[in-house]
Amino acid sequence: MTDAKLTHFAEDMKPPRERPWFLSALIHIALIAASIVMLYPLLWMLSGSIKDQNEIFGTASLIPSHFDFSSYARGWFGGQVTFGTFVWNSAVIAVLSVIGNVISCSLAAYAFARLNFWGKNFWFALMLGTLMLPYHVTLIPQYILFLKLGWVKTMLPLVVPKFLAVDAFFIFLMVQFFRGIPRELDEAAMMDGCSPWRIYWRIMLPLSLPVLATAAIFSFIWTWDDFFGPLIYLSDINTYTVQLGLRSFVDSTGSSDWSSLFAMSSLSLIPVFLIFLFFQRLLIDGIATAGLKR
Repeated sequence: MTDAKLTHFAEDMKPPRERPWFLSALIHIALIAASIVMLYPLLWMLSGSIKDQNEIFGTASLIPSHFDFSSYARGWFGGQVTFGTFVWNSAVIAVLSVIGNVISCSLAAYAFARLNFWGKNFWFALMLGTLMLPYHVTLIPQYILFLKLGWVKTMLPLVVPKFLAVDAFFIFLMVQFFRGIPRELDEAAMMDGCSPWRIYWRIMLPLSLPVLATAAIFSFIWTWDDFFGPLIYLSDINTYTVQLGLRSFVDSTGSSDWSSLFAMSSLSLIPVFLIFLFFQRLLIDGIATAGLKR
């Protein structure tokens, strides 16, 4: 090895320069300031939930003059039905949507990634093309279809399509992950007499836990936060979801109970926060590994 190469190699092996302390301090101060700006609306909502109705918009201080927790009881029990009914309805729709998306999208992704069938590339491109269609474009045809089926005013339009692999984003995400699993595993399983279904169940699914968890988490969060879909198909207050229930606290023609709205909004964030808190590692692993596969 020449002296020039040795010198270049020695320079590469040097430890990276430490960032000056003042530059690190400036970066941390900027990040803290940005975090405060992003968290301020959430803190303001939490503060408004324990303030008196007249104090919410009367002062900019986040600390109330006196703590009033009655808005939580009033928001939970003060409506025509308890707020727990809305939470239960949202939980049912979200859980069924998660199950439907994970099962149907993983099956479709397995077919695109591993099986050979006529028009495979065409159907895959067509599936990806649906990602560019806004939801509002297909809203009217879907509503007419569900109306003729007698599903309007029920939860079926919000749940049944999830079992038919309608979310192309999850299919694409899983296809990218499945393509990174060595095909030698499939070939070895086929030599042992495994069918495609058994390969999918015994090999692909156990190895795809990160991407399945990612799809489940996103599906739960998006379904829990969905407002437009339930607004279109649900009209009975006993079938309202959390998002529709929160709207009932605001009356454009009369008085609005803002403190109860903020209180129930704070409670509605708990399931999403817990899901992200406990499954954060799987979420990051699923996105990272799926993005690296080709």
